[in-house]
Amino acid sequence: MTRPEDKTSAHVHELGTRAKTAARELAAASTEAKNRALAEAARTLRARTPDLLAANGEDVASVEGRKPDSFIDRLRLTEERILGMATALEEIAALPDPVGRVLARFDRPNGLKIERVACPIGVIGMIYESRPNVGADASALGLKAGNAVILRGGSESRHSTRVIVECMRAGLKAAGLPEDTVQMVQTTERSAVAALLSDVDHVDLVIPRGGRGLVELVRDQAKVPTLLHLDGNCHSYIHAEADLEKALRVIRNAKLRRTGICGATESILVDRAVAEKAVPMLADAMPDCELRGDVEACALDARLKPASEEDWDTEYLDTIASVRIVDGLEDAIAHVSRHSSGHTDAILSENADAARRFMTAVDSAVVMHNASTQFSDGGEFGMGAEIGIATGKMHARGPVGLEQLTSFKYLVHGDGQTRP
Repeated sequence: MTRPEDKTSAHVHELGTRAKTAARELAAASTEAKNRALAEAARTLRARTPDLLAANGEDVASVEGRKPDSFIDRLRLTEERILGMATALEEIAALPDPVGRVLARFDRPNGLKIERVACPIGVIGMIYESRPNVGADASALGLKAGNAVILRGGSESRHSTRVIVECMRAGLKAAGLPEDTVQMVQTTERSAVAALLSDVDHVDLVIPRGGRGLVELVRDQAKVPTLLHLDGNCHSYIHAEADLEKALRVIRNAKLRRTGICGATESILVDRAVAEKAVPMLADAMPDCELRGDVEACALDARLKPASEEDWDTEYLDTIASVRIVDGLEDAIAHVSRHSSGHTDAILSENADAARRFMTAVDSAVVMHNASTQFSDGGEFGMGAEIGIATGKMHARGPVGLEQLTSFKYLVHGDGQTRP
């Protein structure tokens, strides 16, 4: 009798085989064809908004009462969010094609002419959790960069993902490109993730987008190369020379604009030099957020609740933030270095030298000065969209957009040279 995991493995293997074939054809596709596919997919998304809303309604209904509001917010689609997805596809189409860029060119004394040229990675497996728009962004970015994409979304978003994939494939068909450029793992079996992570014959890169549990699973089980994205335990530091009103406006946005995204500030550091004034102002500015402070912070304002050691490392994805008093710039840097996930961290200061020191010393993928951490987003960086924020240090770091979804190869031109 065939075991369920064997059927799942066979299914993923079939997707990989088809994706590999599609990737070879897509690598040679013209920019015009890829842009047309994206434009047609955007048009189809708008036309099928009612279908997508209905499918998303099924997804949301399946988790209501079982998942927190922040999770449901990430899962839920609205007409505005669908319009944003379609617009992102058009913005990606408008960006320069990253494939074929000459990254370097040099001549050798023997007459050889060598070019380093950007090329597609090949087949990308995208594993993500509750946000269905990730499927659209990953598909569009992969397509424009010449890659085939296999989507393995969370079981909670499977109905939404199905419609999104249908829209992407409609765009590919209209442009005369292989529909298998975008595919979806059809089973919700957990073994599908393991199968994707071990398909070294077909999958060239796996990108996980989700919580620490997903990332650790991928890191521990992957046999194919991965581009890791750790959770967004982001910090914002109010420096001694901060403009407090400006700083608190930034922090409120950084924490509360959308609490369920990885760029949301989770921990607020306050310089002791301004703490007596800043902590009550912080509590005033964020009455709708539970603030958990260290002993000193709680002593400055009774509205703060005591924090535990775990709070300094927690990504809440909720209306909760930790608050700690620090002894100046170096103490803030030390705290961030010890507790940040390396995603995005910010300093609020009017002192350019202090900001420069913080931005140089903090080893995160994105470091900001006087700006909300929620700007840590490929769209806000002018990339059109992103697959996620890479917190590793190899190949890609920070928002992963078109350029980061290419590799490179060397083209060597000769005239009959032989090596002595």
